[in-house]
Amino acid sequence: MSAATIVRMTDVVDTDLAASEISWDLDGLLNEVGGRDAMALIDKARGIADELQTFKGRISQLDSGELASLMHRLAELSDLVSRAGHFTSLKFSENTSDPVVAADMQQVNEQSTAISTRLLFIDLEWSATSDDHASTVLADERLDFCRHHLENLRKYQPYQLTEPEETVLSETSLAGSQAWVRLFEEQTAAIEVDLDDDMGGRVSLMTALSHLHDPSGSRRERAAQAVTKALEPGLRTRAFIYNTLLLDKSVDDRLRGYPSWISSRNMANEASDESVEALISAVVARYDIPQRWYSLKAQVLGVDRLRDFDRMASVAESESTIGWAEGTRIVRDAYESFSPELASIVGRFIDERWIDAPVRPGKRGGAFCAYATPSHHPYVLLNWTSTARDVATLAHELGHGVHGYLAREQGIFHQSTPLTLAETASVFGETVTNNRLLSMLSDPAEKFSLLASTLEDSIATVFRQVAMNRFEHACHTERREVGELSVARFGELWAQSQEAMLGSSVEVTDGYRTWWSYIPHFIATPGYVYAYAYGQLLALSVYAQYETHGESFVPAYLDMLRSGGSMLPEDLTRIVGCDLTDPGFWSAGLDIVEQQLDRATHAATAAGRI
Repeated sequence: MSAATIVRMTDVVDTDLAASEISWDLDGLLNEVGGRDAMALIDKARGIADELQTFKGRISQLDSGELASLMHRLAELSDLVSRAGHFTSLKFSENTSDPVVAADMQQVNEQSTAISTRLLFIDLEWSATSDDHASTVLADERLDFCRHHLENLRKYQPYQLTEPEETVLSETSLAGSQAWVRLFEEQTAAIEVDLDDDMGGRVSLMTALSHLHDPSGSRRERAAQAVTKALEPGLRTRAFIYNTLLLDKSVDDRLRGYPSWISSRNMANEASDESVEALISAVVARYDIPQRWYSLKAQVLGVDRLRDFDRMASVAESESTIGWAEGTRIVRDAYESFSPELASIVGRFIDERWIDAPVRPGKRGGAFCAYATPSHHPYVLLNWTSTARDVATLAHELGHGVHGYLAREQGIFHQSTPLTLAETASVFGETVTNNRLLSMLSDPAEKFSLLASTLEDSIATVFRQVAMNRFEHACHTERREVGELSVARFGELWAQSQEAMLGSSVEVTDGYRTWWSYIPHFIATPGYVYAYAYGQLLALSVYAQYETHGESFVPAYLDMLRSGGSMLPEDLTRIVGCDLTDPGFWSAGLDIVEQQLDRATHAATAAGRI
């Protein structure tokens, strides 16, 4: 074999490991509706907004047919705005440091806000419509495509301001909270971490964090110290951003009359404050589960006590890299074992350039799925580092993807579920993938490694997210009752929330006190994180139904996904045999996580690791 051939083969391997050629094609968002660029779509939407002005002052008198006509036109406008907004925001996610892309996104955001501001009267007038008239018009089947949406809007009436006040808040949002969110995203995307040469040298924050899975304790420690050092330069700025957004939300909540900092999020999630508190209380009461696992993991790793940067350490006796081709094959096969229909959709994501996978300078960290609009297809963003964790992330985000794809038939008003249900399909898909892999393993050590990974996913999604909710709660409460928080105070509250979950099983180091400062959910979507715990426990309960009923369960599951957000969460989950109104529902879900712990413990014993 010639040297040139060896070089070419090496290039192929490196390309596959980095998924460097896996980029999405966003052009369809524009050209499917004849747009030269994003602003051309905004111009079309502006024309529809002009037309809709004729309804101003008449919303509460419209009959069913007139209201249906209005909502269909509003759906067309929303499709155009969503296409333009997603095109520019996804381009920005590719490279947050590109000033041209950032300017394009800002222009679209400004014009979209101007359009939505002109149409504020629709929601306000509809919310003020009498109950008798609303119930009469909503009974018409011509409003099936938007009924649940319109019913939800009416719930916000007690918290809405006058049209002039709402207009001011809408007009100033881009120069206020949204501007601070964008600044945070640009700041965190620019963070680079100086690792030792044997760990890759200067890398992105996401790549550096992936080293926390390394089996070597010294490498994990060096990576953690380097991350802490990299977070330091912009820490005061990120703390100021968070303080500003905490104040902004407190003002908005006070003006609207929300009873607590989390109430508006709960309403958006179609969940009562009481039900969310019940979930959080149930999880906090079972903090012994992660503590028992981390104590066991310390034995497996041969140390007296874990440190915070040891929690994600791999328990595998050897670590292998997984290329894009192998990773996607595993996920395809897993989805195929459950549903050929879902596997076919997964294949389209992989084969038709609906995914952007490689790590790049300036690229937004983490992973997400963007539904875009029902007349198009969703997109998935990853930061692929060729680890087993990346395969699980791919399965997770494609769960979101198939959910959004199947729910497209519900239209733009009902495609998306509340955040509390948004994680159901993603966690379910990840669970299917993990269990498919488990069924293929015979080696006790490999089984333990996979069971440990599955358990740690549940712990991270349920217990860690609730601990982060407790951090958020403390920050919002103190900002309102005491005032601006210092960097040190943020660190104290972060450490306290983590120590409450970890107990004596894990040492929270001083360096870890700043790690709250790169987490985007606190900034962009206050109150979001508990939805992960909600979704994980729900998804595990749904999967338990699948284990009980087998293939006969699949049609009901697909029906739930196709229903999108067209009905209340209680009604959606009833399709698959889950009762969210049962007071014991969350405890039952936590019992499933404890069963995962028991299985991992038995597997550790069988593998001779304890």
